[in-house]
Amino acid sequence: MTTAPDIADMEREALRDALGLLKDREQVAERLLESSRKHSFDPDTELDWDAPFEDGKWFWPPELISLYDTPLWRRMSEEQRMDLARHEAASLASLGIWFEVILMQLLVRHIYDKPLTSNHVRYALTEIADECRHSMMFARMIKRAGAPAYPVSRLHHNMARLLKTVSTTPGSFTATLLGEEILDWMQRLTFPDERIQPLVRGVTRIHVIEEARHVRYAREELRRQMVKCPRWEAELTRISSGEAARVFSISFVNPQVYEDVGLDKKEAVAQVKASGHRREIMQSGAKRLTDFLDEIGVLRGVGRKLWVSSGLLPK
Repeated sequence: MTTAPDIADMEREALRDALGLLKDREQVAERLLESSRKHSFDPDTELDWDAPFEDGKWFWPPELISLYDTPLWRRMSEEQRMDLARHEAASLASLGIWFEVILMQLLVRHIYDKPLTSNHVRYALTEIADECRHSMMFARMIKRAGAPAYPVSRLHHNMARLLKTVSTTPGSFTATLLGEEILDWMQRLTFPDERIQPLVRGVTRIHVIEEARHVRYAREELRRQMVKCPRWEAELTRISSGEAARVFSISFVNPQVYEDVGLDKKEAVAQVKASGHRREIMQSGAKRLTDFLDEIGVLRGVGRKLWVSSGLLPK
């Protein structure tokens, strides 16, 4: 039988091994800063905002639309399906803005006590500037598409207010990756898809290129934090990330989109929840993230159960 001292020794050995795998924080930031200098975009000048939309092209890949392959989808006309795609694209852009506003505040908190002339802080400020441009780009796309903005519920809006106030550093970076990686997976399928409106393809292309740096920054920092943080903070991160995953899955598409295209909201929500295709899409989008979180010890205990209940992690 393994004794308590043996377990403590094993944990210390694992910690030493993990520390050896950590990349130098300043070197990571320096490479990301160099990439930012070479591959950053101004959406206002990079995209043709005045070009007319093309007939017969989608605003979002049909396979990624929440109702795809449900009985309700099969009853909808092609015109109604394409209109739902337009509204869901606006809903996802609205969600993106919400997440990025949260992220910017978490990044400012993260660097507040860090050396202000370090590469690590310089890159965080660079990322904040990226996120400002992304939020403005998403807002402009929503208006250009002629769709409404779709805010999250008041409950989730205020829960995020609490998160921004009390989040630990590893919790902040876990939430950052949750907000970035699933949408990034979908956008990587969207920007090369010739069925999609050119403006939407352009928006997603810019976001994918710049978000790749943000994901790298967050992953490297979260790995570092999970190795070095105290046990209580790691456990709080596991639980808070699981709750964030649950909120994210609920908020991913605002149910108002169904009513706005003439569908019964209650029926649509029920069919999305029952959809095996939708569950597979969401879990596929989350897999790269959940594999990483599992590797670094986030998906354990109660937190793992919350991730499973969110539908983003298979049972």
